[in-house]
Amino acid sequence: MNDKDELKGSNSLFLIPLSFVILIWLVYWVEIKFGFNFNKYGVFPRTLKGVRGVILSPFIHSDTSHLFNNSIPLFVLSSILFFFYNKVADKVLIYGGLLTGILTWLIAREAHHIGASGIVYLLFSFTFFSGIIKKHFRLIAVSLVIIFLYGSMVWYVLPIKEGMSWEGHLSGFLIGSVFSFIFRKEGIVKENFQFSKTEFDEMFDDEGNYLPPEIIDEEEIESLKEINYKYIYIEEE
Repeated sequence: MNDKDELKGSNSLFLIPLSFVILIWLVYWVEIKFGFNFNKYGVFPRTLKGVRGVILSPFIHSDTSHLFNNSIPLFVLSSILFFFYNKVADKVLIYGGLLTGILTWLIAREAHHIGASGIVYLLFSFTFFSGIIKKHFRLIAVSLVIIFLYGSMVWYVLPIKEGMSWEGHLSGFLIGSVFSFIFRKEGIVKENFQFSKTEFDEMFDDEGNYLPPEIIDEEEIESLKEINYKYIYIEEE
């Protein structure tokens, strides 16, 4: 695919990331304004009621710090997704988000798991590994920028901080890496350079042997093998 076609802007480039961020802040404002507590709507593993959190948990945050820490990387990484991977961005965000929630529901400890951090790790993992797998110079550059900005996030897929849903982080990270492999041939891909043949190239076979142009037929070649001599005698005066 042509890079220019893949990297052309669209209305969804900033619209969807910005809308997502505004929505999670709006949900948090409703909680504070009206004294609600939506934590119970998060993912609660291996219970039927806890399945609702697969859809609802990314919009619920425990406090302002939790919300702020997710907002910036969520906007940055989702904008990168829609710019460099616009052909699969919707699939990654929707299906990847659902699978991240389901995996969290399956493997997490018994507690209410909330926050958009699982989505953040999904986007981080997908955009990073996609650039490495595709080996396209632009996408590799994006991967390097991402690891520079958010490389320290990798540590939080481990249970190193109490009260943090590391299971959600791990789920998003794993799903993102799997999706980067699944969509490795979608969108921008590394194109193998092909040399155009010239008349000079046609003078050699696949093994590099010289093939002179065939301008003389076989009969003429046979006739050239016979050497004819013609003597002219000049009388002395």
